[in-house]
Amino acid sequence: MAAVELVAAELVDFLNASPTAFHAVDEAKRRLKKVGFEQVSEREDWNLELGKKYFFTRNHSTIVAFAIGKRYVAGNGFHIIGAHTDSPCLKLKPTSKVAKGGYLEVGVQTYGSGLWHTWFDRDLSVAGRLIVKEMKDGSVSYTHKLIRIQEPIMRIPTLAIHLDRGVTDGFKVNTQSHLVPVLATSVKAELQKLGVQNGPIDAKFKTDGIESHDKKNIVDRKHHSVFLQLIADNACCKPDEICDFELQLCDTQPSVIGGALKEFIFSGRLDNLCMSFCSLKALIDSTSSESSLDEEIGVRMVALFDHEEVGSNSAQGAGSPVMLDALSRITNSFNSSNTKLVDKAIQQSFLVSADMAHAIHPNYMDKHEDNHQPKLHGGLVIKHNANQRYATNAITSFIFREIAERHDLPIQDFVVRNDMPCGSTIGPILASGIGIRTVDVGAPQLSMHSIREMCAVDDAKHSYEHFKAFLNEFTLLDSRIKVDF
Repeated sequence: MAAVELVAAELVDFLNASPTAFHAVDEAKRRLKKVGFEQVSEREDWNLELGKKYFFTRNHSTIVAFAIGKRYVAGNGFHIIGAHTDSPCLKLKPTSKVAKGGYLEVGVQTYGSGLWHTWFDRDLSVAGRLIVKEMKDGSVSYTHKLIRIQEPIMRIPTLAIHLDRGVTDGFKVNTQSHLVPVLATSVKAELQKLGVQNGPIDAKFKTDGIESHDKKNIVDRKHHSVFLQLIADNACCKPDEICDFELQLCDTQPSVIGGALKEFIFSGRLDNLCMSFCSLKALIDSTSSESSLDEEIGVRMVALFDHEEVGSNSAQGAGSPVMLDALSRITNSFNSSNTKLVDKAIQQSFLVSADMAHAIHPNYMDKHEDNHQPKLHGGLVIKHNANQRYATNAITSFIFREIAERHDLPIQDFVVRNDMPCGSTIGPILASGIGIRTVDVGAPQLSMHSIREMCAVDDAKHSYEHFKAFLNEFTLLDSRIKVDF
């Protein structure tokens, strides 16, 4: 199998293992541990060593991995690739039980700026994490468990055109009243009928899996009993052992390589798990041999943050101290006496903010500025914005472009039209919050923020190779650039 196909196939596996940010971090942990990265905890002191590889997680939805050069000394720089683990989706409300017209429905809230009309008429399921009560050694403990129900259990049906003739003029979604998935019909009545016809009903549906003396609590439940039983079965626990959860809807259709020439990746969550995967693989492969870090004087790092799609303002988002905490703790692990070394390290560091970019759409050509039309297969896109919606400047753009030229990698530029609003990334947040030099880049894609997106197989490989070259070569290239002297 060609190298380009190997990267794409591995990306598809990563996507299929990562229906939520929690699962993406779990998959990243698995891959890092497999190649010798050691997990450290932010709750404990760190005893770091030169030439070793580490990672830590925050909230199990953000992960930071790093490899320390064997020639590193405190105050040297960090070369970092930052991406994010979250994507627009529908998340369950704290009280999700909705019953209307003989249907059991599930109340959801919108997360991020999704193309919500694409969620209609899809086979949906749920994934996320539970907090489960367990008895261990005679005492109660509480465990974080990831769950994922593979089979389709929900659907958001569209209204028949006969009942809405105006829909052809534009499908306008009311996210409160229309975007409510159907879970079942009136389950209890149907089960009672089944019991009369076929004998006793399964006890787990009669009592929600709760002992008979707890039946009075069923009416206080915030969620449909059949739904609670489904997630409890998936977590191998009882419904009354579930203390709380964070769950979201996800499409059951798997990520695939498609197109007439097998040139595309069709998947949900490409924004931004594609960049998360490519940066993670680049870090792993750039540190895979025993001699990889022999001449390295800096720290190679990948940081995958949660909550970018809603502004990054959380304890585990890029707007939190998580990045600065990591830089400080690593620096201070090797010299805690000089408090100015972190400031020095930041000025020698460089961040690649990696978030997917808008490819030119053949049916909407006028939506792109004439001289800046990123194309699929065209390589990573450097994003520019004079109003600092992206953090790229001439120096950071040059550094990233120079790496591309040295490895004969394609590179593109993007500027949004002056008469259109511009999105943003974690780049300006980290650049302004930490003071680190930053370039904003991303692989081009179509259908951004849809439940099903698409990008090019070639660009996955281009991104991985570009990130790997950056991690390997930034220290030497940076030493030749003179600006603030």
